[in-house]
Amino acid sequence: MDFLWAFLVGGTICVAGQLLIDLTKLTPARILVCFVVLGVLFEALGLYQHLVNFAGCGATVPLTGFGYTLAKGTREMINQLGWLGIITGPLSSGSAGITAAIISGLLVSFVTRSGTK
Repeated sequence: MDFLWAFLVGGTICVAGQLLIDLTKLTPARILVCFVVLGVLFEALGLYQHLVNFAGCGATVPLTGFGYTLAKGTREMINQLGWLGIITGPLSSGSAGITAAIISGLLVSFVTRSGTK
């Protein structure tokens, strides 16, 4: 059942993103930023943790989950370090995802050629 809920919740988030791409004039970059900000907002309101508990990776893998990770790390580091946690929290909690994205982009750049559309 856990796999089904993860698939349904993650799929719903992705369908929402695809509908925004298809039905609006928003660029994909703006939609991605909106999803990260929504994740931060929902975590700040205390709502996203309930979704993570219910759907697991279905809620943490999409970009809203990245925003959730940043906000959660910030909150934890503020509790430990005070105001310095505003800077160190998102960097420490999001570093694995950011590093994976950079390394993946680098590896893909070695096997593909750039070109204009």
